[in-house]
Amino acid sequence: MDISSKTRYRRVVVKLGTSVLTSGSKKLDKAHMVELSRQMAALMRDGIEVVLCTSGAIAAGREHLLYPQLPDTMPNKQLLAAVGQSQLILAWSQLFSIYGLHVGQLLLTRADLQDRKRYLNARDTLHALLAQNIIPIINENDAVATSEIKVGDNDNLSARIALLCDADALLLLTDQKGLYDADPRNNPDAKLIAEVTGIDDHLREIAGGSVSGLGTGGMATKLEAADIARRAGIEVMIASGHQPDVILKLMAHESVGTHFSAIENPLESRKQWILAGPKAKGKIVLDDGAVRAVSEKGRSLLSKGIVAVEGSFDRGMTVDLHDQQGHRFAKGICRYSAKALRMIAGKHSSEIEAILGYDYGDAVVHRNDMVVL
Repeated sequence: MDISSKTRYRRVVVKLGTSVLTSGSKKLDKAHMVELSRQMAALMRDGIEVVLCTSGAIAAGREHLLYPQLPDTMPNKQLLAAVGQSQLILAWSQLFSIYGLHVGQLLLTRADLQDRKRYLNARDTLHALLAQNIIPIINENDAVATSEIKVGDNDNLSARIALLCDADALLLLTDQKGLYDADPRNNPDAKLIAEVTGIDDHLREIAGGSVSGLGTGGMATKLEAADIARRAGIEVMIASGHQPDVILKLMAHESVGTHFSAIENPLESRKQWILAGPKAKGKIVLDDGAVRAVSEKGRSLLSKGIVAVEGSFDRGMTVDLHDQQGHRFAKGICRYSAKALRMIAGKHSSEIEAILGYDYGDAVVHRNDMVVL
């Protein structure tokens, strides 16, 4: 399939879930992996750069150790990941070598993405690999990651990687054909949604869980990933990883799976990092006037509009902004600590210095440090 004349894509991130790599079994399906490798190699030949975000380390570890009976604890999961990651990268290296391609491994955690300097270092490494026609293969560093520093699932990790490498498209390949208007596992009348132009609460409601039980992500995490990527101007496709030539068909704009259109005015680089990198450390609740000023008029958040402050955070940390009904509508970097905010909440900006003995400016969260969702 010649896709070079049919596509405008320059760089694509391909995310493969555990259920795709194992074909629903307890071990890696090498025959299917070589078929996926063939398709990605075809993209590379046509001048489309490929970044692979792969699950499967823990499954590979269990297989290599002949399925040991281990208690379901974090250290044992990390043990399996430590053993399996080497087996997983070895498999991909051997499969891509069939097509004359080299691979490079990056193991990341949330901590690598939320620190701006480490984020930029990871981006430089990705670009260096791509410049040498090497396929970056990325996974979460499960061998060392704890709940505090985990991204948590490779759907969201792949979205952050798509931002990191300035991709044009993100392919989320799974054990379902795409996003349905109802759960296809228990509703025979469920219909595939071919095109999504906006993600709302209704879509989140109908997103089901993981079918196989082998992975950590379900359709809900894929929606989260799609929302992150499309805000950065990246097209997202969800499709079955077992459909013949699925990667090539998606890149050739064939009607396969569910397509999420990119937002036309993507976020600038710093705001992409705010959205995809740091985990919010607290929550600020705004009155209705402040919500309108921030969300509709593009204003900075001022202390006068703050109703409540939740959590403990320092100046310079990321916070979520909520309305009084509990809906999160923005995320940004706060210029004041939680302790200071509780003292100045509801007060005019002109009163900040008298109350605190100092001030870091009128804006609590400046519009340049904020992403409106």
